[in-house]
Amino acid sequence: QVQPVESGGGLVQAGGSLRLSCTASGRTFSSYNMGWFRQAPGKEREFVAAIRWSGGRTYYGDSVKGGFTISRDNAKNTVYLQMDSLKPEDTAVYYCAVLRAGLAWSSREYDYDYWGQGTQVTVSS
Repeated sequence: QVQPVESGGGLVQAGGSLRLSCTASGRTFSSYNMGWFRQAPGKEREFVAAIRWSGGRTYYGDSVKGGFTISRDNAKNTVYLQMDSLKPEDTAVYYCAVLRAGLAWSSREYDYDYWGQGTQVTVSS
């Protein structure tokens, strides 16, 4: 069983930055392909970014390309989401998730088996 735990959310003004962190238990963390999703009130969960186990390949949702950066530090069992130039429409609960074994990457939430509890990001105008 893997349990991701997110942190780093908060309130920020438009144009500002935040860095989210996701730690996950397990000695095999470095083998997990990971993803970030977000869900705004009244909307469906949306793919944000994904990263392969080695960190060598990254993928982004169209709405965050150019503004967000996903990275990982396997020595610290942590995945990061650096969010720059934030906009009010980035306001959402952000979730970290572990991709099902055998898949290289996915933007579909049902391909992810383990989810964190989420961290709230609020961007004021």
